Amino acid sequence: MRMVTPFSIARLPRIEFGSGVFSRLFRHIENYGKRVLVVTGGRSFRESANWDWLSAHLQEHGFTWFHCTAEGEPSPQLVDLAVQQYAGEQIDVVVGIGGGSALDAAKAIAGLLRSGDSVMDYLEGVGAERTYAGPAVPFIAVPTTAGTGSEATKNAVLSVQGRQGFKKSFRDDKLVAEYAVVDPELLRSCPPALIAANGMDALTQLMESYVSTGANPITDALALSGVQAVRDSLLFWYENASATPEVTAVARSKMAYASLLSGITLAQTGLGSVHGLASPLGAFFPIPHGVACGTLLAEATRVNIEAMRAREPENPALARYAELAEMICETHFDDPAFAWEMLVQRLQAWVEHMGIAKLGAYDVKQDDLHHIVAHSRGSSMRTNPIELTDEEVRTILENRL
Repeated sequence: MRMVTPFSIARLPRIEFGSGVFSRLFRHIENYGKRVLVVTGGRSFRESANWDWLSAHLQEHGFTWFHCTAEGEPSPQLVDLAVQQYAGEQIDVVVGIGGGSALDAAKAIAGLLRSGDSVMDYLEGVGAERTYAGPAVPFIAVPTTAGTGSEATKNAVLSVQGRQGFKKSFRDDKLVAEYAVVDPELLRSCPPALIAANGMDALTQLMESYVSTGANPITDALALSGVQAVRDSLLFWYENASATPEVTAVARSKMAYASLLSGITLAQTGLGSVHGLASPLGAFFPIPHGVACGTLLAEATRVNIEAMRAREPENPALARYAELAEMICETHFDDPAFAWEMLVQRLQAWVEHMGIAKLGAYDVKQDDLHHIVAHSRGSSMRTNPIELTDEEVRTILENRL
């Protein structure tokens, strides 16, 4: 009998999960006051009946409220402008509603409204890298997509696009949402391409958490539960995206659950080579984060396994990849090598079935690979199950051009 290995679990939000929990949002807002900043994405939520309901209720219940949008990948400039605009409004609570980009923008804005500081003071790897002292305005996260898990994390990912761009995190426990309100009914309008990209992002986060050097018994249980939910629901939801909401209700619920778990696990364990590469790819090219993760996952899995077999055959992540193979393929494998092969094949088949593009579709070329590899050694790479060589990292990219 073995003792449970030591571990720690960082701060998490209070989680409200289930169909219809969006209607409880006002109870949570009222805990903090009557002056509210609502941060949404560009269009989809504001064009829904839920926006009309939210607006009417804020008005009817005497809230003083402001609204700003975060379209596309949020930038430091967007955050700083919002902070400058609303810092004097004595905001009691920030409510972020949307995909990961909207939640990350809202998280960063909430963290800086009281100090009025520039987010560039705190971004990892760029700027002054000051220690964040807070305080943050209370933040409530309401995801409308199933992929990033940002509602459960302490980091706000911000980007500057271009050859000299970057994709970096403003990260601190004080930025964690007070409440994560996860209502699968808010996912009804997700189109197939978004379902595919976000779903593969969630799967990547769950798999990378499970094989991470920072994994622990609690995150293991959550990651495997999330992987099972993705296995049972992602393709069905993708294939039936245009069906009536009743047809996809179970799949949407499972993917919302999987996404939430992926955020919880990554916040505790760190990630791996896919996210190490997704960061520079998203900075240097207009490639959505979920697409970057989805298109690289199978190849990064293969390269990780081959590297461990060659240099670290006793690495425990090899057994974990075999367990993931059995979970995803719903088959017991007597031969680990066959399990690893089937895992990579199944991931490749999902990517092809859902039409997730290769890197070349976003103008990534052979001549760009050195620049990408050189900027891939961020925090995610540090918890990859094995340290990959530059050549191995380059191979992942080359095979997805």
